[in-house]
Amino acid sequence: MSFKGYTISIYIMKLSQFKFNLPQSLIASHPTPTRDESRLMVLHKDTGEIEHKIFKDILEYFDEKDVMIFNNTKVFPARLYGNKEKTGATIEVFLLRELNKELRLWDVLVDPARKIRVGNKLYFGDDDLLVAEVVDNTTSRGRTIRFLFDGTDEEFRKNIEILGETPLPKYINRKAVPEDKFRYQTIYAKHEGAVAAPTAGLHFSRELMKRLELKGVEFAEVTLHVGLGTFRTVEVEDLTKHKMDSEQFIVGEKEAELVNEAIDNKRRVCAVGTTSMRAIESAVSANLRLKAANSWTSKFIFPPYDFSIANSMITNFHTPESTLLMMVSAFGGYENVMNAYEVAVKEKYRFYSYGDAMLII
Repeated sequence: MSFKGYTISIYIMKLSQFKFNLPQSLIASHPTPTRDESRLMVLHKDTGEIEHKIFKDILEYFDEKDVMIFNNTKVFPARLYGNKEKTGATIEVFLLRELNKELRLWDVLVDPARKIRVGNKLYFGDDDLLVAEVVDNTTSRGRTIRFLFDGTDEEFRKNIEILGETPLPKYINRKAVPEDKFRYQTIYAKHEGAVAAPTAGLHFSRELMKRLELKGVEFAEVTLHVGLGTFRTVEVEDLTKHKMDSEQFIVGEKEAELVNEAIDNKRRVCAVGTTSMRAIESAVSANLRLKAANSWTSKFIFPPYDFSIANSMITNFHTPESTLLMMVSAFGGYENVMNAYEVAVKEKYRFYSYGDAMLII
């Protein structure tokens, strides 16, 4: 591209540049016994220096008036197993989001999808605690269903709690167990609406939060209801052609003021997780400050990208060619992050939702 005699090079990264060899054995199937005792890799983005720590050592890197931004979304038990009318075939129904509370319409994924057509009824639980009717096809696996339930919303939610399983990602190759209900949830989760946990936050224990608070670190909470689109496979080599699913997010006035004060005073502002980062980067004002917002975002962050709000980030280790790895590479520097991942594999760090953590500063 030429502009008044100058040549400007615009380099767009490709999907294949985010490949790396990840042994299946490094994908964590269970959390560590104690939340804040997972391993922590610290990556200094200016130098590429790497330190190996335990997660609770994160206290060393933050001081009074620094701000941590947490995503306070709450995971609900989104995976149901039901039976198709007449045949009795077992069908997995994954609740994505509620479309209409009064009509009890939900956007879902079904498996096996080939067996589920408009008009089919699905029965869930002993004595058919819940019954749903398929009312629309949305994608190859997507359906809109309507729950045929006459009780109150509170009763309906209670039945979902009884019947639903913790929606562990497919990468975790096992069935959910009772422990997952608590461990696949942050200790500060408040607003129900996510079908996947903001996993960087899973490392924070109540004790560690208290120690950070006593040190004077400020906490700002935002909400981004994580959908499965965050984990959707990228199928195009040209990253500019990949489309993210929309996710609802909320940034409050007080939280924006707290973060902006830290920016103005050149304090450390840390996004805890890719979902927190996505929320704040979707709420940037014209003067590059955080603004209050209640909206939906389909923002896809990949290198090169100029971040406006956070100057540090906590994240888990992500899978090859994932949009999450792309965001982290944009923040920490592509070469730095890919080198860090090579070290992580060599040092046998644990990957994905229940895996170890990285602090980029």
